[in-house]
Amino acid sequence: MDSTALAGLLEARRALIDPATVPGIQVAQNPGRRAAGRGLTQSHVDQMAGYDNNTYNRLVNGKIHNPSFQLLRAYANALRLTEQEWGAMCRYARGDEPNSRLHSRSGLEVPGMWKDVIDGSRDMAYITDQSYNLLAHNEPFISLFAHQQPPPNMMEWMLLSDEARTTLTGWKTVWAPYVLPQLRGARAILPDDETLARIEDAVIKDADCGPLYEERSTAQVHPDGQERPLLHPTLGPCWVQICAAEPLSSPNARVMFVKLNPGADPSQIRRPYLRAAA
Repeated sequence: MDSTALAGLLEARRALIDPATVPGIQVAQNPGRRAAGRGLTQSHVDQMAGYDNNTYNRLVNGKIHNPSFQLLRAYANALRLTEQEWGAMCRYARGDEPNSRLHSRSGLEVPGMWKDVIDGSRDMAYITDQSYNLLAHNEPFISLFAHQQPPPNMMEWMLLSDEARTTLTGWKTVWAPYVLPQLRGARAILPDDETLARIEDAVIKDADCGPLYEERSTAQVHPDGQERPLLHPTLGPCWVQICAAEPLSSPNARVMFVKLNPGADPSQIRRPYLRAAA
């Protein structure tokens, strides 16, 4: 536990919240001691989190050993932490990553500046949410589709569309066995996601996908750094290099960059890992 860092994070957030903006909080004429003379009192935070008085004080002073995620989540919500701050809180308090995201919409929306990032790429790039719904894409990405119309959901397209089974060269042996485990992993993390549940149901019923899904022979969980063959509608046979990233504020969302290499042998386009100089 890093109680100094934890206290610094939480006390800074406590000082920023005006008690008058919190329903149910009584604002006294003499507010008493507050961080930097403003913001919530520690008693306010305990009240908002639903814990006994002085619990917050014990937490920020390192007197609660290995606090539960339930307790941490209550105080994180009371202090209106962001997803990044929630992650830092768990690491400072427990030495662990969060057991789940803090906000229900975190995986369903991505900061708009990411659109500027992919628009600045000369390679194909797109953004999906936790359900693989397509949130944004750049102009080069459109060229991948014969009718110049990207699909609403990339997982559904890759696994269930006739177009993908032609475009993704070696679909049954090269693409599907690596994409299906990503669906299985997403379902394990997000069991209540209705879009993923619908796609999984369709996959199980599909004559080609169903048996592959049940095999469970590959444990691939993301495509980052992979090279795969692809038949581009205008450029013909290509190899693509895939780079995947996850926005820190949007757990389980994805930013994908796909570099096209027409007619190239994968051994000619492979790049070594980047490492810091000795």
